[in-house]
Amino acid sequence: MAVTKETKTKKTKKKAGDVVSKLRIRVRAYEHKILDASVKQIMDTALRFDAQVLGPIPLPTEIKKYTVNRSSFVFKNAREQFEMRVHKRLIDIINPSAKVIEALTNLSLPSGVNIDVKML
Repeated sequence: MAVTKETKTKKTKKKAGDVVSKLRIRVRAYEHKILDASVKQIMDTALRFDAQVLGPIPLPTEIKKYTVNRSSFVFKNAREQFEMRVHKRLIDIINPSAKVIEALTNLSLPSGVNIDVKML
């Protein structure tokens, strides 16, 4: 039995009613302990309202290095190096309800934690 092009395309099409909305939350902080505590707080809030949660997914740590002369004028070979590490996590909430979104907006997180929320 030969398979035509039409039957292949019929199998791969999705229904229009299967629209999946996602809430993608990116959390960034300088200290990983504060970051993990705030991610746990976000996860607990989402799971309290029976939302389907994917994550937390650890993203690569962003390291910024700075080299500074110790002396102001003479000793060029004497240098100090400093670095800043930015730890990142990603959380996806699938088909969030209005109660979940409202609870996440009213959430108070510690200072030093940056949150980016996108609706996909």
